[in-house]
Amino acid sequence: MVRVMFEAAGVRPHRLKRHGRVAVSLLQDIAEALMKGKANDVKEMVLKALEAKEEPGKILNEGLLAGMSVIGERFKKNEVYVPEVLIAARAMKAGMEVLQPELSSAGVQPIGTAVMGTVKGDLHDIGKNLVCMMLEGAGFKVVDIGIDVEPQKFVEAAVENKAAVVGVSALLTTTMTNMKAVVEALKASDLGDKTKVMIGGAPVTQAFCDEIKADGYAPDAASAADLAKQLIGK
Repeated sequence: MVRVMFEAAGVRPHRLKRHGRVAVSLLQDIAEALMKGKANDVKEMVLKALEAKEEPGKILNEGLLAGMSVIGERFKKNEVYVPEVLIAARAMKAGMEVLQPELSSAGVQPIGTAVMGTVKGDLHDIGKNLVCMMLEGAGFKVVDIGIDVEPQKFVEAAVENKAAVVGVSALLTTTMTNMKAVVEALKASDLGDKTKVMIGGAPVTQAFCDEIKADGYAPDAASAADLAKQLIGK
């Protein structure tokens, strides 16, 4: 199956020692290429790692996720900016297109499912989209339910996807108040406290999070990914 993928992708198979230095180096190269946003190189090296019989989970954790983790930390420190995050996320997507079937076959599961949306009345999505990318880079399965989302739709999506985390975004002070209705709807549902609710956006603060009794607040996309892992104990 892997060899067929190589031929379809136009990549010449290259054998490596699974536990040798070359295999370890290849995983590091995947991470570095991802950080540089080199999507084609990431795809090719993931294929090479699979041909070398490397475990799909190891390629994910020590290659793709390792690279996105570094990008997340650099983003928090303002060492990289939105364009760099976007091209790194694109490179990760290229690698995942190759790796996902192998992960599924190997029974490798995401660390949890996160439902993400922007509250009712708010049409902004750039911040939400960045959080989605960072969550995927942290190992979550992300269900993006879009913008201008009613509270009940958050509940329905969380129930349908058995979400561990629900992320609620708002950019306007006039719409951030709608977050309270989302939190209350989720807490009043059958999900109760089993699904954690985190909020974020330009006007949102920790004080507001405490006021509406959300489970957590993150000031930026990279911090949101860290928060989501903390909320589910990962």
